[in-house]
Amino acid sequence: MKAVVQRVTRASVTVGEEQISVIGRGICVLLGISLEDTQKELEHMVRKILNLRVFEDESGKHWSKSVMDKQYEVLCVSQFTLQCVLKGNKPDFHLAMPTEQAEGFYNSFLEQLRKTYRPELIKDGKFGAYMQVHIQNDGPVTIELESPAPGAAASDPKQLSKLEKQQQRKEKTRAKGPSESSKERNAPRKEDRSASSGAEGDVSSEREP
Repeated sequence: MKAVVQRVTRASVTVGEEQISVIGRGICVLLGISLEDTQKELEHMVRKILNLRVFEDESGKHWSKSVMDKQYEVLCVSQFTLQCVLKGNKPDFHLAMPTEQAEGFYNSFLEQLRKTYRPELIKDGKFGAYMQVHIQNDGPVTIELESPAPGAAASDPKQLSKLEKQQQRKEKTRAKGPSESSKERNAPRKEDRSASSGAEGDVSSEREP
């Protein structure tokens, strides 16, 4: 699942000659649903969108408050073209969830937003319709979000990568351990043999690569 979140001072959706949704300050969310999205990805995206800190606080500090913190509005618009894959210069949308499945999934997404936030502050366009979406981007501020791939670990991928690298280093250290220990065990015998000849320096130099 992909989303493009824009901080706005105003946004609206018009179908034909009728304006069907309008918000003031808040965020406009363009949502692209993929074939593989499940309830897990849906819930992840709802959390990310509602907690994304794109607003300033009372003291003017930037990137401090979310749309929920500020009690602003949210306008959602389904946009399958976010799942585009280019074939040469031609857009291909085979990764997008088919319309008959996507509509129910999108409605579930809206329901989860309303359940998590204030339902009266959640607006949307008209699924499957040809829309004119008017966005007055504030900043401009535009953030791209993408849910983890289905089946991916629940942990942050970056954090998981760090843990994997740490584990690999530990395994390498353990692998080197026996050889280092054997060197240490062998060292006294070399030093003993060279003690009578006074060639301790020679023995140490032999152990250098």
